[in-house]
Amino acid sequence: MSDATVSRPVRFRAATEESPATRWTLIAVAVVGLGILVFAPLVTVFVMALADGVVASLESLTHKDAREAIRLTLTIAAISVPLNAIFGVAAAWFITKFDFRGKAFLITLIDLPFSVSPVVAGLCIVLMFGTNSLVGGWLVAQGYPIVFAMPGIILATMFVTFPFVARELIPVMIEQGRAEEEAALTLGAGGWRVFWTVTLPNIRWALLYGVLLCNARAMGEFGAVAVVSGKIRGQTATIPTTIEMLYQEYLSVAAFTLAAVLALLALVTLVLKTLLELRHADELAATHRH
Repeated sequence: MSDATVSRPVRFRAATEESPATRWTLIAVAVVGLGILVFAPLVTVFVMALADGVVASLESLTHKDAREAIRLTLTIAAISVPLNAIFGVAAAWFITKFDFRGKAFLITLIDLPFSVSPVVAGLCIVLMFGTNSLVGGWLVAQGYPIVFAMPGIILATMFVTFPFVARELIPVMIEQGRAEEEAALTLGAGGWRVFWTVTLPNIRWALLYGVLLCNARAMGEFGAVAVVSGKIRGQTATIPTTIEMLYQEYLSVAAFTLAAVLALLALVTLVLKTLLELRHADELAATHRH
């Protein structure tokens, strides 16, 4: 090998073979698409919310219906998200740690809420637990109604948001395998100790991602909740359903102010998810350095 060959600098190839004009065109199309589909509607919501001034927007939030809608939405999320986190962890554990017939069918069932319309899910809950059903009629007679009450909203929200936690955990747990858990069991650790000391630390980031996505979806759900809640003002009307009712009544400022609140909650969730991803990346980089 000649000295010229040895001293020749390494030439890095571009990730793609397209011309700079093509690449910049694709970037421009992506930026314009995001601007039209995401950024512009978001800005419009805040502009319309402040159309009559900040004072008018804040006054609309002090209305009893708005306060009750915010309270109910946060309560539903506070109940349904932890329950879905528990069910999601259990489902992911069962699917990834055990071999059994029908595993593919079970994974399909987990994905079912992604393909079924939320309105259909709400109708199914009404048919199962409405006053005309056997179970629903008995519960109403006992003073525990499901439909047009908080339990029905929780069921509808949990159905729609169930896949988020499980779907975040399953790929991570499959990649990690079973070696660490089996080693801990061999050393005498019990099932719960293995979960808390081995499994949970390994899946904590995926679990947090799933919980954040589940929370964002729970607060913004409309279709299933609108069917099972009856949209009773001050009682079963969540933020999304209250926004729809206010908009239909031409109370634009109040409607867009609540929409801005919902958008801010979603943005906070997105920021938290981004911060968690950055911290996770830093931990991975530190691990690789060591």
